[in-house]
Amino acid sequence: WFIIPQFIGFLIFVVAGVAVTHRHPFDQPEAEQELAEGYHVEYGGMKWGMFFVAEYVNVVLISALIVTLFFGGWLAPFNLEIPFVPPVFWFVIKTAFFVMMFVLARGSLMRPRYDQVMNFGWKICLPLALVNLLVTGAVILMNQA
Repeated sequence: WFIIPQFIGFLIFVVAGVAVTHRHPFDQPEAEQELAEGYHVEYGGMKWGMFFVAEYVNVVLISALIVTLFFGGWLAPFNLEIPFVPPVFWFVIKTAFFVMMFVLARGSLMRPRYDQVMNFGWKICLPLALVNLLVTGAVILMNQA
């Protein structure tokens, strides 16, 4: 599991994943107080429904990437050896957990102003990601020597 050595990378990936999926608190383009339902106003029926299907498919995709990159993907947790449980079971359970975390975050987090989101991204997330990249590269180089 790469959550242990790359915890900072995990946090940055989760924050970026929430922002990419336009989920709360990063849903400024369609925030009710910003616009009257955003760009969804122009669509009705099936086109409107497809926007929301695409958003939830994106949430499942980001959750699957989190599981694959940081939580061992299809491997059982804690090296459990259960012969009758297929590996896809573990992958689906872990992915469903992160989909539920996306849904729970919507109800428990406030929506910051647009300038606060931009400041957070540029002044905190980007420098932290660059420092994480440099430290990871240095650790890899030290282990090769």
